[in-house]
Amino acid sequence: MKQILFFFAFLFTAISFSQSVRFDGYIQDTQKNPLEMANIMAINTATKAMDSYGITNDKGKFQLTLKPNTAYSIKISFLGMKSKEIAISTKTENITQTIVLDDAGIELEGVEIVREMPVSIKGDTIVYNADSFKTGTERKLEDVLKKLPGVEVNADGEIEVEGKKVSKLMVEGKDFFDGDTKLGVKNIPADAIDKIQVLRNYNEISALKGLENDQDNVAMNIKLKDGKKNFWFGDVTAGIGVGELDSRYIINPKLFYYSPKYSVNLITNFNNIGELPLTAQDYFKFTGGFKNMMKKGGSNFNVSSNDLGISILRNNRAKEIETKFGATNFSYSPTKKWTLSGFGILSSSKTDLETKSKTTILDSGDQQNRDELTHQKNNLGLFKLSSTYKPNAKLQFDYDILTKLSKQEEDSDLLREQVVNNTSLSETIFTTKKQDPTSINQNLSLYYTQSDKNIFAFEMQHLYQDENPFYNANLRTLPFLLSGYTMFQERNDLNQDRFVKTNKVDAKLDYYYMVTPKSNINITLGNTYSYQDFNSHIFQILDNGDQNDLDNPENNNKVKYNFNDVFLGFHYKILTGKFTLTPGFSVHSYTMKNTQSATDYSQNFTKILPDFFALYQIKKSETLTYNFSLTNDFTDINQLASGYVLSDYSSLFRGNRYLENATSQVHVLRYFKYNMFNFENIFANATYTRKVDAIKTEAKFTGINQESNPYNSNLADETFLGMGNYGRSFLKNYKASANATFNWSKFNNIQNGELTTTESFTQSYTVKASTNYKNMPNIEFGYNALINKYSGSTYYTDKPFARLDYYFLDSFSFVSEYEFYHYYNSSKEVNNEYDFLSASLIYQKKDSKWEYKVAATNLLNTRYLNDDSFSQFSTRVSQYTVQPRYIIFSMKYNL
Repeated sequence: MKQILFFFAFLFTAISFSQSVRFDGYIQDTQKNPLEMANIMAINTATKAMDSYGITNDKGKFQLTLKPNTAYSIKISFLGMKSKEIAISTKTENITQTIVLDDAGIELEGVEIVREMPVSIKGDTIVYNADSFKTGTERKLEDVLKKLPGVEVNADGEIEVEGKKVSKLMVEGKDFFDGDTKLGVKNIPADAIDKIQVLRNYNEISALKGLENDQDNVAMNIKLKDGKKNFWFGDVTAGIGVGELDSRYIINPKLFYYSPKYSVNLITNFNNIGELPLTAQDYFKFTGGFKNMMKKGGSNFNVSSNDLGISILRNNRAKEIETKFGATNFSYSPTKKWTLSGFGILSSSKTDLETKSKTTILDSGDQQNRDELTHQKNNLGLFKLSSTYKPNAKLQFDYDILTKLSKQEEDSDLLREQVVNNTSLSETIFTTKKQDPTSINQNLSLYYTQSDKNIFAFEMQHLYQDENPFYNANLRTLPFLLSGYTMFQERNDLNQDRFVKTNKVDAKLDYYYMVTPKSNINITLGNTYSYQDFNSHIFQILDNGDQNDLDNPENNNKVKYNFNDVFLGFHYKILTGKFTLTPGFSVHSYTMKNTQSATDYSQNFTKILPDFFALYQIKKSETLTYNFSLTNDFTDINQLASGYVLSDYSSLFRGNRYLENATSQVHVLRYFKYNMFNFENIFANATYTRKVDAIKTEAKFTGINQESNPYNSNLADETFLGMGNYGRSFLKNYKASANATFNWSKFNNIQNGELTTTESFTQSYTVKASTNYKNMPNIEFGYNALINKYSGSTYYTDKPFARLDYYFLDSFSFVSEYEFYHYYNSSKEVNNEYDFLSASLIYQKKDSKWEYKVAATNLLNTRYLNDDSFSQFSTRVSQYTVQPRYIIFSMKYNL
């Protein structure tokens, strides 16, 4: 490992010291005013290639890195000015020159020069010319994005630009699966991409742009090459291979069609190599483009999911995965005023997991060691239909319906060793979890611009959710003494059915009045209404197969819960100088009632909740923002049901019908700077949350078995999240960044009758550097340090990593990635080292539609990886068996 990193570092250093000449200076108008964000590029007269490019900073300064003893044509452009072209010849000395542009309006020639630039800015839009960053090894959108300055793609397929998550992905202005970034970055072919547009301060409702604070909203639009428009394009991949014990396969056809009137996308994937186009985690967080329309309402009422704790699978934590996946997305415009769109996604996967874990109870030190084999079956379905009707610039009507269906089963066979009071007890436990929830989410929106001064927006959402989780635990020891339970059985077979139904309606009417061109008033009238049913029943299966229904009231739930919030909000937004200020408040009237045990319990009260937003525009691309909000946080029916609920075989939960809301004050401070002169990007944010009257847990432990119930704490919980990043490009072909993240939290609970305060502090530090040459090997290497400090224990992960990609002989692409992990705790009781190496070689003759690939994953045949986690009562260290080494030979045909 050290030899590999040394080689990469040596290669990086050797390339860095290649000889070059600097050409810098200033670009001004005829009045000697600096022109910020003017474009300048150097075309090699002999090769006709663009050797360097740049964008001026706020002082009009530019800087290019050129080859010595070479003739260049220097092209300069700035929208609204007459473009200029000058000739220079370099020697070995640096060159300095001031360039003056004349006023001439917008010329087609100038616009064309802007289009040739690798990066250009027009208002809130950053445009990347994809071919300027491709080196030949890219196969999908993700590969291109990772090479763009200021852009990152994480392991979950989420795109971040300047530290902000991209919330919507489009192709040719049309939503790609309603903006889901993972399906896009993993499937859109790199050779189809012409331009990548980053849309900052994005608001998909044009009538509301500028009326609200959209600084955190970022969208991305992919522009296709001319040869990919009005034609079907895509590819079909088929591969076979060998693993350690069995064969491997992948079949992956993808088809795309885009025209001004309609578009169709079709993606399928059948494999047993661990590729999961859509995980269960992706499914549950998939919003289908539905907005959080009540985000500035001041109330937080979230409908929780009864997911039984079914493992939210990640690709790198499974022993085996077999997947069948199909998805289609369409957009059709019957007229220029009306657009229909939608998608359908079906996913089926079978997964085997093998996990070893150790859980330690914080207060007592009692431990539970588990060796667990789990088999999962996940069938997931997502379907959406959308309609947008815009008869004129003043009126827009939208309707969406999203349906989510799933069927999940999980069977586990685990060996548990309890260590309680220095006494060890082992037993085998079998568990089964089943659920097939359904949810239907509808959205209706109407936007009307009555005049330049009066704008109306009406939005309404309805959620219907039906859940029916079933849980079974079969174990030798009896974890809990339940009334009506039949004792002295050979095995204790505990079962629980749950049925939860939710109907929730959110509606609000916004009125915007433009007081001046730089200020507006926003009045909001809104309502959230939720009606929920919760039923549960615990029963026992006896050794002879008979069912013993535990009919005592405490073992069953039959609950109804109504929640209603009517509010009136007022906000005033004003732009004054470099400041944007938006003070506001909302007045709420709350009504809640839960019915159980043949009695009602009601709460009614009124509250005023203030909020405040401020933005300081230091420069065009440098801002400081502050956001404050006071919110009321309400629980749903799951915490109010006072009958027992089996959380798992060692945890019994009982709700509290008298719970009240919590109140959170949130402070967010964010700094952002983006300098196109050297592609320097700096961003940092700090979020502090203080929650009073928080719903906390009172837990009683008997060994490792837990009985708990919620209560409102009179002590405040606190969290702090801080993050900072610095990145920049060097000499056109180099990119480096450093990142630090801090997450601190303090919680208060009651454990075994005593008040306990637990703290956690997580730190992550990452540095990395990379090259981006077209005719040389490119490398990326870096280092990540992760420190997880919990009450009484600290865990460390040191992770150096490297990547090599090389396009050579106009036909071959070689890509290899290496990661090394050193995982240990402060006492060195845990001290593991493991690493992962993958490599692929692709052959595709120039202009050929056929591609041949040999890929190997986990070449070092590492057997497991480690992780740790923290709850407010315990810490857990886990070891996951991972997929073994396999080699795949595949062929791809490009349409």
